Amino acid sequence: MPQIYLAAPFFSDEQIDRAKRIESALDANPTVKDYYSPRQNQKTENPEFSAPWAAEVFQRDVTNVMAADIIVSVIDYRDNDADSGTAFEQGMAWVAKKPIVVVNELQFPVNLMLSESLTAYVTAAETLKTYNFEQTPKIPFTGELF
Repeated sequence: MPQIYLAAPFFSDEQIDRAKRIESALDANPTVKDYYSPRQNQKTENPEFSAPWAAEVFQRDVTNVMAADIIVSVIDYRDNDADSGTAFEQGMAWVAKKPIVVVNELQFPVNLMLSESLTAYVTAAETLKTYNFEQTPKIPFTGELF
């Protein structure tokens, strides 16, 4: 069973709620071995938002993207664009030839770089409870591009 990396912003209550619902869906999915969520792994020995904290969190997240078999990428928008950290992680996954399952619950128009790199496109966290992460079936992007 695959290891999942959850690339998702968690800067607002709405984004935190979405990330928690996705984590619950992954917990409930029998085809998921385990997942890593950066939201749950922000603590270090260094003061939050300090340079040493940032270096440690960055390295930990990059290591976990590379160790994952599949990336779940939440393209939740802020100021009409995807979260830059999430987009960075999705780009890393694409370069590493890992399947990418994109979640776009708000159904905003999607940048073509994100739509063209995905394996599966879903518009509800609930869908991840039954998505087969062992076979990663393709679900094409449908929606508005920019």
